Amino acid sequence: MVILISLAAFVATLCGGFLALRFKDKLHLILGFSAGAIIGVAFFDLMPEAIGLSSGYYGVGTMTSIVALGFVVYLVLDRLVFLHVHEHGHEDSHDESEHAPIADSRQVQRGILGAGSLSIHSFLDGVAIGLAFQVSAAIGAVVAIAVLVHDFSDGINTVNLILKNKGKGKFAMKWLFVDAFAPVLGAASTLFFSLPKQALGIVLALFAGFFLYIGASDLIPESHHAHPKFLTTAMTVIGVAVLFLAIKLANI
Repeated sequence: MVILISLAAFVATLCGGFLALRFKDKLHLILGFSAGAIIGVAFFDLMPEAIGLSSGYYGVGTMTSIVALGFVVYLVLDRLVFLHVHEHGHEDSHDESEHAPIADSRQVQRGILGAGSLSIHSFLDGVAIGLAFQVSAAIGAVVAIAVLVHDFSDGINTVNLILKNKGKGKFAMKWLFVDAFAPVLGAASTLFFSLPKQALGIVLALFAGFFLYIGASDLIPESHHAHPKFLTTAMTVIGVAVLFLAIKLANI
């Protein structure tokens, strides 16, 4: 049952990614939705799950501090390791020509960082499914529904992060398959080990911080760049609302 559900997560991730590739000419609208979805996952899924798993071990203040730590860690990686690249219209053509290959390379690295983070999260989704079924079939089913819902969103986000950071369609497809296989591997891994609840809670809290940074600092500004802000803002709000409703329905 666990492996079958993880395979369904594989299909859901691919469907989301194919949607992003098919409508990449409307990428700013998909980016707006993705920003809302990834922030919704952090607020409505990862943070409550992290706090719940760590209940009795760590306080709410400690867990929200770990979320903040995840945000800061991703900020440092983005700004210092991969160097946040901004496109300035006032730069002269000589500088643009000289530095364009370096800038493009750094942007691709940022896309890889984001897609890699989503893939690791998808692996943890699979781990969550496996561990939930170790507790009971009912809890496993609830977790599985939540995972299927936002793995679809993960597929969209993975493709978007590669495409918007100068990655090509084929490269985005490779990362989409990495992200799609990740929950299958995660679920299969739980056949060989069990992770303490408090440890899984800390990992989920860190990824909540990662995703808040990706949504707020990366996807939202990019979706608004040179496009009508009303539509992209509406798509962001819709993305948050869809994830809120989906996760609430999954937990009924």
